[in-house]
Amino acid sequence: MAKLSNQDLNNMFGCDIETFTGLMKDSITYKLSGGAMVISGLLSDVQEQIRHGNNEGARQTLNCAKALLFDALDGTFNLFPERK
Repeated sequence: MAKLSNQDLNNMFGCDIETFTGLMKDSITYKLSGGAMVISGLLSDVQEQIRHGNNEGARQTLNCAKALLFDALDGTFNLFPERK
């Protein structure tokens, strides 16, 4: 499989995905509620984008949510908050 260029990745996600996932991991939502709530919030954003006819934005936001799900499968993004 060919490696995607930075431009292709930015078109796919609408941002630098590594920066995005890092910001999500630093977010208060992730720290207090876990990754499942972060992804749920992104899916709510997708609903609003579709409602307002922003299909490209919805596609990119879905790709960001999928990237976080793949990180969860890899064990680098916790879906549930850590219990202390």
